[in-house]
Amino acid sequence: MINNIQKYRFVCTLTFGDVYGQIIVWLITITVSLAAALALMGARRPVYALVTVGLVILLSLPFLLFAFVTTLLNHIELMPLEPGAKMEPIPGNVSQQKPVEATS
Repeated sequence: MINNIQKYRFVCTLTFGDVYGQIIVWLITITVSLAAALALMGARRPVYALVTVGLVILLSLPFLLFAFVTTLLNHIELMPLEPGAKMEPIPGNVSQQKPVEATS
């Protein structure tokens, strides 16, 4: 059997600032596609406007999700703890909060 079992410290260091640029770029992309759609609405076939918006969103969403997931994975830390080391709580950790008691 396994005799060398270690405890690990799992921490996600992702902050809003890490994904802020990605959100801004995607919002700009959506704004440009909506501007193109409004420009095409004046054409004789407004269906092209709806197709343009749908196509831009459909093609940009996978890139946005890939960027978010890779950014998240780059901010996950998994470090082995030394045997006998005391676990210190991380500030703002959810496990340090008291559970809500039900009243009846």
